[in-house]
Amino acid sequence: MPNKNFQTFFDCGFSKIRAGTFNTDNDKDAFFVESEFFIDRSKLELKIKEIIVSLESNSNEYINSINLMLDSTKMLSIGISLSKKLYGSKLKQENVKFLVQEAKQEILKYYTSHNIAHIIINNYRIDGNNYSSLPNEAECHFLSLDIIFICLPTDLILYFKDIFSKSNILVDQIICTSYAKSINYKNNLNLNDHVSFIDVGFNKTSIISYLNEKIIAINILPIGSNHITKDISKVLKINLDKSEQAKLNFDQNPEILNKKNASQNILKKIIFARTEEILELCKKSIKSNLFLTNMPKMILTGEGSRILAYKYKDEISSPNNINFLEETLEDICQSGFKFISQPNKQEVVVVPKKSTKQGFFEKLFHLFR
Repeated sequence: MPNKNFQTFFDCGFSKIRAGTFNTDNDKDAFFVESEFFIDRSKLELKIKEIIVSLESNSNEYINSINLMLDSTKMLSIGISLSKKLYGSKLKQENVKFLVQEAKQEILKYYTSHNIAHIIINNYRIDGNNYSSLPNEAECHFLSLDIIFICLPTDLILYFKDIFSKSNILVDQIICTSYAKSINYKNNLNLNDHVSFIDVGFNKTSIISYLNEKIIAINILPIGSNHITKDISKVLKINLDKSEQAKLNFDQNPEILNKKNASQNILKKIIFARTEEILELCKKSIKSNLFLTNMPKMILTGEGSRILAYKYKDEISSPNNINFLEETLEDICQSGFKFISQPNKQEVVVVPKKSTKQGFFEKLFHLFR
């Protein structure tokens, strides 16, 4: 096979697997595959293998390693601030590395069931002044860092690593899907000021809020589109598979409604009642974290938001604050690719991609992308 430099990304959601492989020398040379929607996870390993075979066939390249994109209801966002006296010496990256490593050890000590996926330096406070990036060779008496750790459950990561290892594929880097998507969409839409990305998944809804370039808050709600499916199943007394189909096709007069003597209006009320609840919980979370009187712009994404097409926007509360982003398979995979390939001055790379002769701290992580 030709020796091309491909990077592969697998977004392993609860109800769908998406994957893309990119030629790093020409990102237009890319291939994408996704599974059908599923609830039965007993065939998850088979679905992943089928996607691997498809990508290898399309790219004419063997896949030896992948970058794994995950979200979880048990994902954690942990903020920590640490400081160090420098007594007027020149500020260097080594000073920052020391504090980051100290913070990392604290997280590993107290959150033993989680794996650190992302380390974000949200603010540098130097002698009482705030900076979004590290100043060059500034004199410093007192340095403080505000750091955000995004952590995913270790057992979930090991579960997927085991599946890929059976195909002799290594996992290079773990990426939080909703975090990577929010960065990509924020950059693509050139959004500033306050903006919150609400990613509605199968069993969870993630909320990532920004003020200009800084992440203000990350929150995970254990509620998603599957709760709408369960509501339909309970009210109409049909199984989950039929409920899912009714939900996805509620504006197309699905056959199941005729069989249950249920009107389209009843189905619509079921769907929008739960949807209103999810949006209200999101708004409360945003307000409590941002301490705002007015709601910021909200961008609604994710598979679970597709039932809220623009033609139904006026039927939900505060529609002017909400924008719907119709994302594609390519959008999701490209979010992972851009996250890896494009610089991010706030992100600390936890694991270096290549083994080189390095000092003590560099063996643990690279400071910046």
